[in-house]
Amino acid sequence: MNHSATVIALAAALWSAAPAFAATPAGTAPVQVAAAAPAASCAPLLQYTFPRLQDEKPQPLCQYSGRVLLVVNTASFCGFTPQYEGLEALYAKYRERGLVVLGFPSNDFAQETGSNKQIADFCENTFGVKFPMFGKSSVKGADANPLFRELATQTGKAPTWNFHKYLIGRDGKVIAHYSSTVRPDDPALLKTLEQQLSTR
Repeated sequence: MNHSATVIALAAALWSAAPAFAATPAGTAPVQVAAAAPAASCAPLLQYTFPRLQDEKPQPLCQYSGRVLLVVNTASFCGFTPQYEGLEALYAKYRERGLVVLGFPSNDFAQETGSNKQIADFCENTFGVKFPMFGKSSVKGADANPLFRELATQTGKAPTWNFHKYLIGRDGKVIAHYSSTVRPDDPALLKTLEQQLSTR
């Protein structure tokens, strides 16, 4: 193969491997949907990629395969915003046993008006959040990001306010969901979480 043919082949390969981005509402970070075939060990519910909150670098959810996940839609100016502290405490306590808290900021309830950088600074400086968080997106209705659309489909319940919680088992299946009023240290939530962390 001559030099020109090699360059053309390489360009074609790179183009075919480029990720596809799903359309999102104006003012929100693009939601990247993985274009390549996911690993066989990655559950269908985790076969999405989202921009990281801090730098919008694409983060595949498949990296959390085999973990117990607590997926939460968050906001900075909500009466439930102090739950960030409880979520971070939960993550710190159980992360070594396999828990990952995933935060998805959303302005669906008009309480998350800042940019991704402003949200990231607020979470870190106010609550010391270290669990993974993703760029602002919608979590309900026709504009919901694909993960929350699937969570609503599987549970029959989309978030009706900020800090709705979905618990996902190690097998990538939804175990339970909890309303905004259920705190991260709620005994029923903790009991179910402990059960899931004990499974392999």
